[in-house]
Amino acid sequence: MRPLAYTVIRDEHNALAAILRSLPQLLEHARRAEQLPDFGLLRAMLFYIDEFPERLHHTKESRLLFPKLRQRVPGLVEILARLDAEHAKGETAIRHLEHLLLAFEVMGEARREAFEVGVSRYVEFYLTHMGIEEQTLLPAALAHFSAEDWDELNQAFAQNRDPLAGHGSLTDYAPVFSRIVNLAPAPIGLGAAA
Repeated sequence: MRPLAYTVIRDEHNALAAILRSLPQLLEHARRAEQLPDFGLLRAMLFYIDEFPERLHHTKESRLLFPKLRQRVPGLVEILARLDAEHAKGETAIRHLEHLLLAFEVMGEARREAFEVGVSRYVEFYLTHMGIEEQTLLPAALAHFSAEDWDELNQAFAQNRDPLAGHGSLTDYAPVFSRIVNLAPAPIGLGAAA
């Protein structure tokens, strides 16, 4: 049985990956239909990315998981430095994407391509980042962490769990998650099929 922290990280990665992969799908669907995308839905999706992965998930990884890996697996120091730097740039990257969305919404077609390119780059970057964590860091943690290490991580990762990953309380964020799930077209969400 995997430690709770491991499961939480994977579940949160899966929830984020679903949102990330759906962004370009929504944009492609709108382009094919020769329509503007649902800007409210896109704003809600970017808000989710900013609220959970950027502010909570990354913080727990950088402050708890990465230092333990540096201690237990010195060969990962360079990779951890790269991932920490990416975490540090995350807030700026999501703000840039939110600005590109606002520009597209306000300025119209003249700004569509810039937003689409920005989404494509962001999604590729983020999926690559999570792939490194899952393929390199998590196996190293399983191989080298003690029961005490996992106990500490389990307690920390049990707090502030991502409701979109099926954990924690949706109370405060019910409007955001309801909007994403109900407006996103099937198979992404419950809305009319794309």
